[in-house]
Amino acid sequence: MEERVLLRPVKTDDLPIFFVHQLDPEATKLAAFPSRDRAVFFTHWTTNILGNPAAVSRTILTGDQVAGNIGAWTDAASNDRCICYWIGREFWGRGIASAAMSQFLRFESTRPLTARVARHNLGSIRVLEKAGFARAGEEAVTRPSNAHMEEFIYYLPA
Repeated sequence: MEERVLLRPVKTDDLPIFFVHQLDPEATKLAAFPSRDRAVFFTHWTTNILGNPAAVSRTILTGDQVAGNIGAWTDAASNDRCICYWIGREFWGRGIASAAMSQFLRFESTRPLTARVARHNLGSIRVLEKAGFARAGEEAVTRPSNAHMEEFIYYLPA
């Protein structure tokens, strides 16, 4: 039985849940992105996401539970419209990310869209490819933690 997934605008009450999701060591390993401490996390969300008129973010709900978030923004350096999501580990493997991506792409009509994913994050690669994104390249990057990693660049064309 497929779970019902809904998207709604992010509420400030969602942020503590998102904060806990991004603390999960398995999730940060898959995302190849370090968790943020509480002050940095909340400042990032209130300033760069909720406080950015060019950013769009949605809370992912399954039933009455907050499963994660999904959003898009315009990168200042490249002017690319980018998409990202984060799902709490307790919701992995249930089709929630794919359902949320499908719904979000109907809402976010800007094309092309860019997504970057760690080379080893097979679950997110499947979500992107199922949604119609195509791999367009790869890049070695250095994360804020000074960790070096390989990531794939995906595009959803116009």
